[in-house]
Amino acid sequence: MADYYKILGVSRDASEKEIKQAFRRSARQLHPDINPGDKQAEARFKRINEAHAVLSDPDKRKKYDRYGDNWQKADRIESQRGRSDGGTFDFGFERGPFSSGVEHDPFGGLGDLLGGFGAGGRRRGRVATKRRIEGTLEVTLEQAFAGTRSHVTFGSRDRERRIEVSIPPGVDTGSVVHVSPDQDSDLYLTIEIAPHRRFQRKGDDLYVDINIPVEDAVLGADAEITTLKGRVKLKVPEGSQNGQRIRLTGQGMPKLGDPDRKGDLYVTLRPTLPKRPTSDERELFEKLRQLRSSVETAEDQP
Repeated sequence: MADYYKILGVSRDASEKEIKQAFRRSARQLHPDINPGDKQAEARFKRINEAHAVLSDPDKRKKYDRYGDNWQKADRIESQRGRSDGGTFDFGFERGPFSSGVEHDPFGGLGDLLGGFGAGGRRRGRVATKRRIEGTLEVTLEQAFAGTRSHVTFGSRDRERRIEVSIPPGVDTGSVVHVSPDQDSDLYLTIEIAPHRRFQRKGDDLYVDINIPVEDAVLGADAEITTLKGRVKLKVPEGSQNGQRIRLTGQGMPKLGDPDRKGDLYVTLRPTLPKRPTSDERELFEKLRQLRSSVETAEDQP
């Protein structure tokens, strides 16, 4: 679901002035005249235009806040809701034991989509049709690695439903999890992976930077690093350079649908120097400088 507030970078209670300022700020950066030939900037410019067109109009914004992506169907939803036997529906996500929660109001127009769920789940005088319910669920990288569970709660004034949704290992941003909460509706959850403080993900591969002492880079060493699976040993080669990358096969993300197969983990080495060397360390570095100077002098001689 397109989150117009997130696209403009404003809160859901932002004023009209704040929305206008955010739009102008983004438009100046992304305008096609400033970014000729940049298709990505052009696509983002179209998105902020769309978001501004809705949020800057009080009536459209009110409908969007209530029905999300279905805001254009608001009048029909209200009309149909008035005829429904089940009454008005409220909805929300409950956090499961491993769930990270879901962004606000993920199901635009749930009252319309499940309008006939009350009164035993049938519509009087109408043939029940399969309805599509869409939402967005944010999970952590660790949850995407191991798989997780989340609980969805929705219902009417006189009846409430709660279902458990299983998130399989290997999901990525854009993955869709499909659940049928009942015979009349289908739930489609679009996954978003929350940014991680250490790892970057590209497909099924993971990337991480680690700091190592400069002496380990020069002399080589055995190090331990923490992966999403646990602690593993890393062989640092002698003479390793800053930015050198080491691949750990099979230490990446599980492949969606085939969790026994995994991507790789790429470790980038970042040798660190002492910020305040001790007197002994200074003495050693002085000797090293003298040795290096002698070697360079000898190499320069014919």
